[in-house]
Amino acid sequence: MIRHFVNHFLAILPPSRLFFLRRMLLIWAGVELENNVNFCGRGWIYGRGRLKIGNGSWLSPGVTFYSHVNADIIIGRECDIGPGVKFIIGTHIIGPTERRAGEGVAKTIIIEDGCWIGAGVIILDGVTIGKGCVIAAGAVVTKDIKSNVLAAGVPARVKRELA
Repeated sequence: MIRHFVNHFLAILPPSRLFFLRRMLLIWAGVELENNVNFCGRGWIYGRGRLKIGNGSWLSPGVTFYSHVNADIIIGRECDIGPGVKFIIGTHIIGPTERRAGEGVAKTIIIEDGCWIGAGVIILDGVTIGKGCVIAAGAVVTKDIKSNVLAAGVPARVKRELA
């Protein structure tokens, strides 16, 4: 309930101002924030799951987290998350004909240090994105991405190695 209240309060603030107030409210709502995290507005945090964001990371306006108590969302240090990025940790097992969305499951998402996630990226359950990656705008990340690569597309595929 606290996160719901905080989401609504943050929605009325200017999207890229008052970072200290945003920080205090997010910590009160149970979000684990290290130092110098800038969390812009117009996004939303659904659920009561663990959300941890590392030192120096920037979250642009409209970032949305679909959290779950059985899985974590962990963003490393010095990451830049573009506008409209979605972190979706829940899915369903395919069920029978009568109801294809079977039993719900949730798996942790990990974004390692130094990543740049472009605008509108969707990151699905169980994914780890390695250190120093760039994920191109609009990509849908369905599987792990190794460190220091550029990935793009739907589904996201490695396009090249980065120095």
